[in-house]
Amino acid sequence: MSDTAGRQPGLSVLDRPNSYIGRAVPRPNIARLTQGRGRYASDISLPRMVHVAFVRSPYAHARIVRIDKTAASGLPGVVAIVTGAELAAVMTPWVGVLSHLKGLKSAPQHAIAVERACWQGEAVAAVVARSRAEAEDAAELVAVDYEELEPVVSVEAALAPGARAIHPELGDNIAFERVLDAGEVDRAFAEADSVVETTFAFGRHTGVTLEPRAIVADWNPGEARLTVYQGTQAPHMMQNIIARHLALEESQVRVICGDVGGSFGIKVHVYADEMATVALAKLLKRPVKYVPDRVESFVSDIHARDHCVKARAAVKRDGTITAFEIDDETGIGPYSMYPRTSGIEANQVVNLVGGPYRTPNYRARARVVFQNKNVMCQYRGVGHPVACSVTEGLVDMAARAIGMDPFEIRRRNVIPDDAHPSVSAAGLKFEALSHQAALAKLHAMMDYDARRREQAALREKGVYRGIGLATFIEVTNPSAAFYGVGGARISSQDGAALRLDATGALVCQISVTEQGQGTEAVIAQVVATAFGVPIERVRVITGDTDVTPYGGGTWASRGAGIGGEAALQAGKALRENVLKVAGTILQAQPAALDIRDGLVVDRDTGRERIGLEEIARIAYFRPDTLPSDFQPELMVVRHYVPRKYPFAFTNGVNACWLEVDVETGFVKLLKYWIVEDCGTIINPQLVDEQIRGGVVQGLGPALMEHCIYDERGQLLNGNMADYLVPMAAEMPDIEVGHVVSPTLESELGAKGAGEAGTAGAAAAVANAVNDALSPFGVAISAIPITPEIVLRALGRL
Repeated sequence: MSDTAGRQPGLSVLDRPNSYIGRAVPRPNIARLTQGRGRYASDISLPRMVHVAFVRSPYAHARIVRIDKTAASGLPGVVAIVTGAELAAVMTPWVGVLSHLKGLKSAPQHAIAVERACWQGEAVAAVVARSRAEAEDAAELVAVDYEELEPVVSVEAALAPGARAIHPELGDNIAFERVLDAGEVDRAFAEADSVVETTFAFGRHTGVTLEPRAIVADWNPGEARLTVYQGTQAPHMMQNIIARHLALEESQVRVICGDVGGSFGIKVHVYADEMATVALAKLLKRPVKYVPDRVESFVSDIHARDHCVKARAAVKRDGTITAFEIDDETGIGPYSMYPRTSGIEANQVVNLVGGPYRTPNYRARARVVFQNKNVMCQYRGVGHPVACSVTEGLVDMAARAIGMDPFEIRRRNVIPDDAHPSVSAAGLKFEALSHQAALAKLHAMMDYDARRREQAALREKGVYRGIGLATFIEVTNPSAAFYGVGGARISSQDGAALRLDATGALVCQISVTEQGQGTEAVIAQVVATAFGVPIERVRVITGDTDVTPYGGGTWASRGAGIGGEAALQAGKALRENVLKVAGTILQAQPAALDIRDGLVVDRDTGRERIGLEEIARIAYFRPDTLPSDFQPELMVVRHYVPRKYPFAFTNGVNACWLEVDVETGFVKLLKYWIVEDCGTIINPQLVDEQIRGGVVQGLGPALMEHCIYDERGQLLNGNMADYLVPMAAEMPDIEVGHVVSPTLESELGAKGAGEAGTAGAAAAVANAVNDALSPFGVAISAIPITPEIVLRALGRL
């Protein structure tokens, strides 16, 4: 089958001479970063700057009776010790709800806890000192008297009849509930030849970014203005929220996001300790810096997943899957995270289960539950790994139940490539997907039949290897009606301001941010292509609310698809403007000219006519030589937001080849393949590395990453010695392939690729482990799949 599926848009702008689209060009910032010259928020040092450390609750649930600052205040270097009640006079609390998630509720949350601490690690006081070390020393001497309260730790306890409500004013511990019922589910199950069912459990895990969260807040009383240096994915969102809760105008707040050492959703939220930092800067009228250490990050960074899903599927003897049904319970900690909310992930699970398949009958319930654990919210692949694991786990179970090959049952049930546009049972609108083409390509890439023969031969020798498959759909490029419709000030659009400088080079100010994923390279490629200059002549500026156009920032794999389209349109518009100037100077029709390799040329012959530097010289410094009724415009601003579809869905399929040691329970990853369709590929190397990185980030929680709590709500492994993350030597070779179905919503045709690898990794691993263990008649439906889990399943523990 062809590597190109779906309808092909007119991409003439991408076929321009010297186009950079589809080329693996180096990142513009690579030399600076590899030389150690990056400028991260943690590098910022300002005059009169002080550091803050937080006194954090040792209890999962406790009333704050008294805080004694006496001993701590006397230490050298201590500037201030501030409690939650004192800080509340400067900063208002927030409530993490959105109106379009009907019924979602949460209690007001303060920057520092007032009266009660609701999880182990919640800040109850802030100590500000000249250095971080002095602040930490003083924090140890702050005496806090607590009245320990009974914690509600597990989801089961939170939902039990008569359970104590963590926030009595809310009535119960259910933050959000959604029910969906499509088709004739009961009939489908009654008429099925086989029904498969199980309960899937997903352990909590967290993001371990290369650079921890970091923030420096500087209040200037003379200007009545706050400048915030922060490693954030959404500078304009943070500008709005900080201004709102400090009772400032947005124009009084500037957020600067420089280099960021990875985010993955960890740095897109509003954290209480970071809000406390900006409030302290305003309170103390001097710069305040906060950089948590790794141990602190485990109890303050958001956690992910924590789902328990009862699920079943109905299947006919010929392999037709006729129904899916799920009941998802997920714990989110004591508050819904602000402003994106902790209800979105469960909502995504409901939307995405069964998504790749043409099964018309689907019933789902999701309940989002408060508990006395660290807050849980959106992390790379929001809801995707859960939905994919449930769906693909059921599909493999259905294949075993009727004796059909796992590849064949998928081939028979995925939505056909020529069936689009289409609508899923959950109501998702798909513009163009390529499941059939992706499956065919993967089958060839991994030499599936040969792998099965090798597997059978090895089993005869007592070696147990497994193949795991996982199809997926991925949500990217959220449209205009996403967060805004719910009331959150989070922009779905992005903007690009592009200008020709006095030397004939281009400067692009873009609202999407650079988080290490290569935004600067992608935007430079698009601008250079659209305008017609060598990429070395393009400078990209991101992450400054005083400079860049208003936009959403980096989340939901939207940088290339939305930010890239804004840059493309800005490049085209500026080229048109420059050609008008050139036409006036040359007394030629602008339509007869073009810009190629930084020169204005005849469109038909390519003959050089004038350089961009000369055009800039005349336009900027000798406008008197131009006609009096002509005004050169050498700067343009363009914005873009998708409108026709709520999301630009991508799709793909994963395969994992692994070996299970049935004596020790250890799982060894041998090879991994993924075929993905992200529309137009701008930079193949960046896309493939995003996908590989996503796969590794999915393999971690599949096999090892797990935040383990005891019955009192104490995190037992909150350090890098006890919390395991994937290491390079443990990871398999990851082979990436592509099918291309550009979106027609944009001229660029790009969708997103940032979460594709994460979406299906856990499902592929779980299915491969169960395939390897199939001779023993056991199956595992909990992740992470640790050696202990394997041995228990085999009855050897």
